Amino acid sequence: MPERAGVVVVDAANVVGARPDGWWRDRPGAAGRLVAQVAAARAAGAEGLAGARVVVVLEGRAAAAETADAEDPGAVEVLRAPRDGDAAIVDLVSALAGPPGEGGPARVVVVTSDRELRRRVAALGATTRGAGWLRDLLDAR
Repeated sequence: MPERAGVVVVDAANVVGARPDGWWRDRPGAAGRLVAQVAAARAAGAEGLAGARVVVVLEGRAAAAETADAEDPGAVEVLRAPRDGDAAIVDLVSALAGPPGEGGPARVVVVTSDRELRRRVAALGATTRGAGWLRDLLDAR
């Protein structure tokens, strides 16, 4: 049976907050820039993003970010958390890792440096990468 394509779930608040560049003055702008950078890296074939379904989770004021997610269905997906981002990520990972269907559950990688969130998604079968991993990919572009 062929393996399903992987899913990369990005904890945007954690990735944006990993770099003290003034993001707190414009949370929606910082989130929108992150989504655009991730989409560009994915489109350019960045290792770990190319070929994967990529979901960037936005929460709080950052959820108001303007993104191009509706314009290109093949690009990065944006999930605007109805409550908090961690709960949305856990719910998404749980759904993706749920009962095996055709081809089994999706391979899920969650990008966050939040220790508690890493523990929670690992218990659901996801692997994790720190915010620095994604920042390094984006900075290489």
